[in-house]
Parts: sequence; C-alpha cells; structure tokens
Amino acid sequence: MLGYLRKPQWSPYIVGIGIGGLSWCTFYFMEKALGTSTSFVGAAGSGVCAIAPDHAASNAYYLKEYGAKAGGFKPIFDWQMALDFALVAGAFLAAWLGGTFRKERVPTVWAERFGPSVAKRYAAAFIGGFILIFGARMAGGCTSGHGISGGLQLAVSSWTFFISMFISGILTAVALFGTGSFGKLATSEVSRV
Repeated sequence: MLGYLRKPQWSPYIVGIGIGGLSWCTFYFMEKALGTSTSFVGAAGSGVCAIAPDHAASNAYYLKEYGAKAGGFKPIFDWQMALDFALVAGAFLAAWLGGTFRKERVPTVWAERFGPSVAKRYAAAFIGGFILIFGARMAGGCTSGHGISGGLQLAVSSWTFFISMFISGILTAVALFGTGSFGKLATSEVSRV
C-alpha cells in the first residue's frame, strides 16, 4: 500500500472510486452532498453572527443559513471544514510521499508571461480565488459540490456548471497565456513528475 502512495501520479480510476465512495458515505451519514465552498461562507457568516449577533438575529438569511433551531448559531468548525483541512493535509502528504513536493512561489509559466514578482502572483491568486468563491456561491456550489455530488446525481445545473467551468478555464488560460499555453502548461506538469 505504501508503495502505491509513493507514486507521483495515482490512477484516476482508483481515485474516482474513492471519491465516489466518499460521496456515498457523505450522503448516507451526513445526509448532505459532498462540497467544500460552503464551509468558508459558513465561517464568514458565523463571524458576523459573533461580532453582530443582533444584526444576524434580525436578518432572515442569517437565521435560515446559520441559526440553530435550539437558539444560537451553527459552529464554524463542522465536517465540511474538517474536509477542507483534510484536503490540504492530504495534498501535502501525497506530494511529499510521491517526491513531487517543492516550494514554488512563482511558477515558471507565470514568470515567463508576467515576470518574477511574488506580490503580483499572490495578488492575482487572491483575486482569482475571490472570483472563484463568489462564482461558486452564485452557482449554488463549487467544483466538488456541483462537479462531484451534483454530477453523480446527473443534475442538469451541475453539468451546466461543470461544462461552463471547463470552457471558462480554457478561455482564461488563452487570455492570460496565449494559444501556445496548453503545450507549455502540459510540458510544465509532465516535467514536475
């Protein structure tokens, strides 16, 4: 088993089966779909509830989303937040065991196009992350919520989201890096392994 975990790339079929099994467990034990973006919004909402409880208590949205039936508000740390932390820890562990972990503040492909500025790279990552979480909340779910949970339920909204995400990702890559970017990005990823 440890030999398999040390591979730089895992079989997408085995990983897909694992994600499918995790989704089944989530539906069965938690009675909710697998998703990650909700926990960040929940943490922000719980922060508002802690800082301005009177405002939260008078706001129908906060009561619906964060209010507990027995009074008070839902905790910030729940199973979805635990999943978010586990994803980061698992990614680190997989990279470390697979021998592909490295510190990289500015990726080579980014530096070739936009220069070596760490501040510019971090600002772009922050803005991109903000747009991503904003879009995920507008769409009613993120890539795991729509792409995995909704996709396996064959929800039309989830398939629409997933297809739109791929199309917008391709268009963004072309806009940022040009049409030759796909070869460079693919070569960059292969050279990592």
